[in-house]
Amino acid sequence: MDMRRPTGAPEPLLLLNQDLETPLARDCDGGTAVLFSHAAPGRAGHNEDALALLPAPEDGGVLVVADGLGGQPAGEQAAALAIRQLAHSIAAAGDDASALRNAILNGIEQANRNIIDSGSGGATTLAAVEIRDGVVRPYHVGDSMILVTGQRGRIRLQTISHSPVGYAVEAGLLDERQAIHHEHRHLISNVIGSTDMRIEVGAPVRLAPRDTLLIASDGLFDNLHVQEIVDTIRKGPLPEAARNLQQRCARRMERPQAGQPSKPDDLSFILFRLHPHRTSLAAQ
Repeated sequence: MDMRRPTGAPEPLLLLNQDLETPLARDCDGGTAVLFSHAAPGRAGHNEDALALLPAPEDGGVLVVADGLGGQPAGEQAAALAIRQLAHSIAAAGDDASALRNAILNGIEQANRNIIDSGSGGATTLAAVEIRDGVVRPYHVGDSMILVTGQRGRIRLQTISHSPVGYAVEAGLLDERQAIHHEHRHLISNVIGSTDMRIEVGAPVRLAPRDTLLIASDGLFDNLHVQEIVDTIRKGPLPEAARNLQQRCARRMERPQAGQPSKPDDLSFILFRLHPHRTSLAAQ
């Protein structure tokens, strides 16, 4: 697959079916992105999640998390295919920043066609965030989630899971604590790999100083309450916040406690913050 890049842009970073021992930090569009991915503890088989940090025109970037469904090897293949196709589509946009949104949408739609045509029976969720000049725009399919929190814990952006339980929470029929224990939480109503696939595009959000962006598979949100996640990532050095999040989620998966959620699953997430000098410019 031809992976043309914007002139002078860094190489894309694709983490396909990886088992990282510690989070991995990389520079991205005037900030730092910290990535982590690991297979479910105690389960045979490979990690079905995939992550990417993709360079975009005008020093922008696209952060992506895909969570494969359908079991080995179909889910693993679907997530990797979606990431590769999105990377190819963004690279093909070249230096034209105005073409990035269409490149993301076209990449997801082509990935959907490719997965269906493969006949593998696999599917994947996908959450992607476009970042440029301190502004983020979310795109998602399925129940991988995108969240932005301020340093004091105010949630500025949280996507709605494309699932019966997710819609029930949004409608006020379930609260978040009821939802995390719901017997149908695993059901998803929108995936890449379906003829009914749809892409939800959110409004752009300008990051305030010390805001933290999170993109994560459901392995995180099925084991930690949203407030627990926010309290873990909202302050402190970003690599330390990522390690704390990884460890807190792993403990919940490996050592269930009465009344607390615990669902062993692949865990993948990306945290992002702007560098201090960029946040001061963004606030002007």
